[in-house]
Amino acid sequence: MNWLFLIAAGLCEIFYAAAMPRTEGFTRLGPSLFCVAFIAASMYLLSLATRSIPVGTAYAVWVGIGAVGTAAYGMLFLDEDRSLARMACFGMIVMGIVGLKFLGLRGEPA
Repeated sequence: MNWLFLIAAGLCEIFYAAAMPRTEGFTRLGPSLFCVAFIAASMYLLSLATRSIPVGTAYAVWVGIGAVGTAAYGMLFLDEDRSLARMACFGMIVMGIVGLKFLGLRGEPA
């Protein structure tokens, strides 16, 4: 269950990172409230995940999900660079996330 919290926290990070430019430096109320709500949700879910997942592992996975998801958003919707090298680097991040989950953590069921 804690891995589900961690994945949800990472997804919330994608939403707030994608919304941040729309806040225009947190000067627009609606987008700013959306962004802050997802920041708070992401932090809360991350804290739930760290009840049984080591904090270093949880943080690495959380950042990885956010980085890859935000980059995918940028490539799909903001016309950011889609080079093979860039995608290969993000692929390595995904492999690291999967590796952290499946290498086996003491005390945490897979």
